[in-house]
Amino acid sequence: MENKMTNSDVKKIIDFIQDYFQKNSWAKGVVIGMSGGKDSLVVAKLCVEALGKDRVLGVIMPNGHMTDLSDAIDSCKLLGIDYNIVDISKSYNEILSSAKTVLDDKHIPLNSVTSINIAPRVRTATLYAIGASMDYLVANTSNLSEAMVGYTTKWGDNVGDFGVIANFTKSEVCKIGLLLGLPEKLVYKVPSDGLSGKSDEEKLGFSYKNLDEFIRQGKLSSDHDKILRMHKNSEHKRIGVVKYSNNLPNHFEN
Repeated sequence: MENKMTNSDVKKIIDFIQDYFQKNSWAKGVVIGMSGGKDSLVVAKLCVEALGKDRVLGVIMPNGHMTDLSDAIDSCKLLGIDYNIVDISKSYNEILSSAKTVLDDKHIPLNSVTSINIAPRVRTATLYAIGASMDYLVANTSNLSEAMVGYTTKWGDNVGDFGVIANFTKSEVCKIGLLLGLPEKLVYKVPSDGLSGKSDEEKLGFSYKNLDEFIRQGKLSSDHDKILRMHKNSEHKRIGVVKYSNNLPNHFEN
């Protein structure tokens, strides 16, 4: 059965943000990486509704050229939030060079996936450096659809202090965006990773529609086997750090 999003659902998300900041009363605001896509726009809008625009900072982080730069700027202006543009290309290239030095010594090439995933991790480090200095929390902007098939960068775009769309599919994020009154051209913009030059669906090899229908309805499609395979292979991304249990007492947990 299709999930019908309502204004009541949106209010619950806003209440969640407000409650989280009440529990973390030291936090003066939230910093969000603005990519120019719908996910960061919807998360930022929810934070504006919950906290006020003066407590929301957008950070746009191109790695040299950024195809969605104008959309990212327009998103910040639309919401009326303060924003800064930080070019991460220097940091990215230095890490890339350092990794290549080690790999060249071992006669191992740096693969394309590895090089693509460096940028999201640099962006996350940048957000946390800004957030820690300003006493701001970092908002996660990943959605459920991406997480279920591992279409995220581990310790990159899949982290944050709180995630308001983490349990919503890509289709549901669109519905939330419309309920928030965001422009359709931004809400229905073709999603891309901003890294490889391809759309999400081109890289995934299946549509978000098929993925979301399986997540919520168990509806099978011709992509079913690939979806299940990607889900299984990306389990480590959803678990995080696997810790050895020594069964010794810890009175903080009693």
